[in-house]
Amino acid sequence: MRRIDCFIPYYNDGQSSVTTANLSAENEVSKVVPIDGATFKSTKAMRLIASEAEAPFVMIYTKTTDLRFGKYSLERFLSVADDTSAAMVYSDHIKEIAGERVFSPVIDCQMGALRDDFDFGSVMIFRKEALKEAVSRMDVDYEYAGLYDLRLKVSQKGPLVHVSEYLYYEIETDTRKSGEKLFDYVDPKNRAVQIEMEKACTSHLKDIGGYLEPKFAEVDLGDGDFEYEASVVIPCKNRVRTIGDALSSALGQKTSFKYNVIVVDDNSTDGTVEVIKSFLGDPKLIYIPQDKSYHAIGGNWNAAIHHPKCGRFAIQLDSDDMYYDENTVQKFVDAFHAQKCAMVVGTYRITDFNLNTIPPGIIDHKEWTPENGRNNALRINGLGAPRGFFVPTLRKINFPVTKYGEDYAVGLRVSREYQIGRIYDVLYNCRRWEDNSDASLDIDKVNANNLYKDRLRTWELLARIKMNQKE
Repeated sequence: MRRIDCFIPYYNDGQSSVTTANLSAENEVSKVVPIDGATFKSTKAMRLIASEAEAPFVMIYTKTTDLRFGKYSLERFLSVADDTSAAMVYSDHIKEIAGERVFSPVIDCQMGALRDDFDFGSVMIFRKEALKEAVSRMDVDYEYAGLYDLRLKVSQKGPLVHVSEYLYYEIETDTRKSGEKLFDYVDPKNRAVQIEMEKACTSHLKDIGGYLEPKFAEVDLGDGDFEYEASVVIPCKNRVRTIGDALSSALGQKTSFKYNVIVVDDNSTDGTVEVIKSFLGDPKLIYIPQDKSYHAIGGNWNAAIHHPKCGRFAIQLDSDDMYYDENTVQKFVDAFHAQKCAMVVGTYRITDFNLNTIPPGIIDHKEWTPENGRNNALRINGLGAPRGFFVPTLRKINFPVTKYGEDYAVGLRVSREYQIGRIYDVLYNCRRWEDNSDASLDIDKVNANNLYKDRLRTWELLARIKMNQKE
């Protein structure tokens, strides 16, 4: 008996560029069913797939480019699915980019891997019973989030198993660098998609006990004895081309209160230290040179917030960025007092090195709502910038000593208990240039970064489930 039904998208003329003969020739394939690509990820399509599925397993191929399995690979997929009782299996694969073959490994799907852009590859193979059961519980009709809703609901009933073997070949059409893909989820043109994804994720959190009601702990902003009302914190390593701009921006702020700037240099070797020292004539500047042990961005932040001269509020400025104007620090402190929260996130503008606006332009994270922001934070890949923190709260949490995701970790932890405030004025120029840490990452580094953030989500989700159970 052939054990798998395949569903593929088609467009326009009713044809897919997937060669259906390649799929039909596989020993395990029972039938190949084309579905309108315009609605392929909708709830309507998921219901159609469930109604058409007859074989024990169902393959959903999400691309329209040609697909080929390695010899015995489809049998391997189904063998692992049988052995593990998986609700869904997916695998590493090989991409053909401009005629060259490139290995494309993916990562394990954890409990907290709630990103709607989680990379399963383009081949997702579901156990028919798990798929039909999940579809039977779909009570919202999504135009964009149907497939996302499916995999979330399936994960509630069984494991999503990663076969760490290269089982198929596909042609890759999105050849942008990692830094160019980074802001897809906050591009304004994708807002309707994001609204649906948030709704599906929130429903999932309610199903598994991880949803938090909009009830928040109060923050006593008068807590602690501080000489300064605010500190701009600039962690830095080897930024000789940009640290001067950052320091000028920070030191040039106009405020109605006393503030300072804390720059933490992590053993720069390119002349950055000399640039920092040239600003020490300004009494607002505090320079912290780190020792030779490992600090990363998180460790540098910890050095700043525990410095005795750190202010009541710590406001972020990366060493290659600049504030939008001289009012940013004042706006942050005003927002803390007006919104009475433990953390505030602003709005930023994407620019090139010369501060010219580049797509997608202004990033305001308007998908954040006071009622559901902390739940949606488990789905999105970041909370935005610039970020400000109430230091007494931050000193209890601290940053993880890592150079990626440290700010996201703190944001998740803060949002578990406290409201996060927002400022929708542009406060920050975020430079995108060749020395950005995420400008052009290879697949292994992208996977490592995503794996770490998924772990952060998993830990936070487990903590929230535990908190809900106690309550």
